[in-house]
Amino acid sequence: MDNHLPPGPGSFSLKSPATKDVSREAPPKDWPHAPVHRLSEHGIYFVTAGTLHKQRLFDTPAKLDLLERMLLSLAGKWVWQLEAWAVLANHYHFVARGAPDSGPMREFLRELHSRSAIELNRMDGVEGRTVWHNFRDTRLTHQYSYLARLNYVHRNAVKHGLVAVANQYPWCSAAWFERTASPAQVKTIYRFKIDQLEVEDDF
Repeated sequence: MDNHLPPGPGSFSLKSPATKDVSREAPPKDWPHAPVHRLSEHGIYFVTAGTLHKQRLFDTPAKLDLLERMLLSLAGKWVWQLEAWAVLANHYHFVARGAPDSGPMREFLRELHSRSAIELNRMDGVEGRTVWHNFRDTRLTHQYSYLARLNYVHRNAVKHGLVAVANQYPWCSAAWFERTASPAQVKTIYRFKIDQLEVEDDF
């Protein structure tokens, strides 16, 4: 299947904005490089995390901005290349590609959850509230499963009835993907069936 996928446009990148302290505020949206769409010896992971009791804690645009921008910023810090992501009021999904110098996924997620919880509680004027419940990470080892989950994450907001078209949802990767990938890549990913994927997503 890899032979039918053109390589990602490796020249694509956006100028990185000024770094901010993500422990106090959401950093600027630091877009990842264009997706590669090939399995990697360093590991590609599908990650899902939900809030405690599935509470809709990230229920405003500002709070969704906070979580998405922290996810993008910290993925860069821990050297995980995001290839798809979706941030919703009570959960998120992403697909990330590892590299030889990637930090441990669990440490990356621990920092994301700690910092986002601290900032969210500050925004809501509460102390000590537990925000995150748990996360599940799955290493993707089959090309079909990998590409289907890319499609699943890009279109997650559609699955949950938030928008009719994935690229209309601001806090996911669909618009970025359509802008940075080649038309052939977009067509290939979006044609993968996702209705029979076994994904814990009863949010």
